[in-house]
Parts: sequence; C-alpha cells; structure tokens
Amino acid sequence: MTKLVQGVLIASFTSVCLFTSTLAAAWGQTGHRVTGAIAEHYLSAEAKAAITALLPNESLAEASTWADEMRSNPDEFWQKTASPWHYVTVPGDKNYPQAGAPKQGDAYTALNNFKTILQSPDSSRAEKQRALRFIVHIIGDLHQPLHAGDGTDRGGNDVKVRFFWEDSNLHRVWDSQLIQQRELSYSEWTQWLSAKISADERKQWHDTNPQTWIAESVALRKGVYPEDANNMNYDYLYQHMPTVKKRLQQAGVRIADYLNEIYQQ
Repeated sequence: MTKLVQGVLIASFTSVCLFTSTLAAAWGQTGHRVTGAIAEHYLSAEAKAAITALLPNESLAEASTWADEMRSNPDEFWQKTASPWHYVTVPGDKNYPQAGAPKQGDAYTALNNFKTILQSPDSSRAEKQRALRFIVHIIGDLHQPLHAGDGTDRGGNDVKVRFFWEDSNLHRVWDSQLIQQRELSYSEWTQWLSAKISADERKQWHDTNPQTWIAESVALRKGVYPEDANNMNYDYLYQHMPTVKKRLQQAGVRIADYLNEIYQQ
C-alpha cells in the first residue's frame, strides 16, 4: 500500500469518526453533566434509592456522558447498532409521529426500549445499568435542537461557520462551543441554573413524553441557523444563550421526572 493511499484511508476514517462523535455528543461533556446534576435535585426518594443501588458511587452527571465515551469501543454494537440512538430526524414539513423512526431505530425508540429494560424484572443488572446511563444521555440529546435535525445537513454538521473567528460547524457550536464560551465548570453551571428554576417552571416543564421534547427542539431548530455564518460571535451568543440555558434546565428536570415515573411505587 502506498503512502498516498494510506493517507487517504486514514483521512477518510478520521472524517467518519469525527462526524459520528460530533453528532452523538449533544451538549458535549459539560452540558450533559449539567443535565444529570440538575436532575439529581428533583429525584424522588424511590428513584434515588433505585439509582444508588444500580450505580453505586456514580452520579447522574458521571453517568450522563458514558454513552458518548463508549463510542470509542471497537465493538460492532457501539460502532453501528447504537450510533442512531442519539438523535431523531424530522423533516421540516412533518412532526415526529408523521416522520417515524428509521428501521435501525433512533433516540425515541431507544429511549422506549431502555425504559422497558429498567422496568422488567427479567433484565440483568448490567442491562439495567446500560439502560439507565443511556436514558440520562438520550434525554439530554433530545433537548439540543440540532439533535432533531431535518435530514438535510447531518444536524448542522454540514453548515460551516466561523464562531468567534475560528472555523467550526453549527452542530459543534450548539453541542459545546456556546457553553464553553462562558468558561464555567459543570458544577458552576448546575448551581446557577438550578437556582433559577422557579416552582412555576418546574410544573410547566413536567412532561415525560419524549415527543413533546422533540417537538420543542424542532420548533427551535430553524431559529438557530445564523444569518451570517462567517460572523458568529457576541451577537449570536447573546441571542441564543437563553435558549441553551432553558434547554439544559428542562432536560435536567425531565430526566428526573422520567426516572421518577419509572421508579414510582
């Protein structure tokens, strides 16, 4: 094999890996941890006990990023089977029920499956651990607007932008760069965002139907595309940071509500 061919193959493989990991990592490490940590504030006593028994010495913040971290595992399950479980595709002229899931499944079908696994007395401990970690992760994913893509641009990955004068793409901006721009730790984000969730918002956001979350992301999706893709900086940050904060808060509240519902007695 020539060095040129080797170089082409390596470049192609790298591109595929970068696309896959980028598309799967809604909110990035920090954002996912924030949603998991917020959720812990709203867990019922029953849910806390069940989660502690299943994942001792592991917080929901830690559990929230596991599904992305495991994507480096070369096993076929992680490289192929689980890849579609981080997003849904909803064309612009349809809602999710009309669009439906592809034959390989998506975040919605995976979430329902993992809920069944947690509720089944026949599931093994390892199966339930995986299900719990995926549930925390997927709920976070579905609150990132570009993880409910329209199927035309790989959830914004194909939309090249310049964010604060550096080359990027729209999906990466929403996954992590908007959050990173504030230079806060996940614990600082959690403390600040949790303190601002009012009792009324807590009630308003109580909804354990994933189709509701998907519809919200689809409604937000069109508005995240910039007017000037080569000049995304302070104005874009100012315009969209309130949405980022709200979606992180909502995801955290709904992770808790979803798990509370699973473990209610």
